[in-house]
Amino acid sequence: MSPERLAAGTPLTGHATVLDTNVVLDLLVFGDKSTDALKQMLALGRLRWLATSAMRQELARVLAYPQIERRLAEPGLAAQTVLNLFDRQSQAVPAAPRAPLTCEDPDDQMFVDLAVANRCLLISKDQAVLKLKRHLLSYGVQVTSAEPSDWADFLKANHG
Repeated sequence: MSPERLAAGTPLTGHATVLDTNVVLDLLVFGDKSTDALKQMLALGRLRWLATSAMRQELARVLAYPQIERRLAEPGLAAQTVLNLFDRQSQAVPAAPRAPLTCEDPDDQMFVDLAVANRCLLISKDQAVLKLKRHLLSYGVQVTSAEPSDWADFLKANHG
């Protein structure tokens, strides 16, 4: 099967995708409408969400923040339920070697590293990651947010 191509012409290896923690929270906790297209692509198997144990650990840590715990309590959602969803929807992969690009936010480096190692789509809302967008293209990584306007281009180029 030949790899799909993103709008910018970057190969997307097996629809592999890396999601940063803020996008995961929007997807699994907040039900943010901006993640509807992402949710659909994951459910249909058109995207394969890659995640490392460090990414899961970061999510667990963030789920324990008081402001997030309050948001979980509103719909009666438990942190363990969110982690179970993470486990079911993502594909566990080993940590990637350090990428040649350095993210100014050290907490986001693991997302950059994994996306570069797999030459895949990186979905992030983090400004430090988004600043690397142009540079990441040269490593076969397209960076996008979960905003519907960004997804419209991706969907049209790959599935429309």
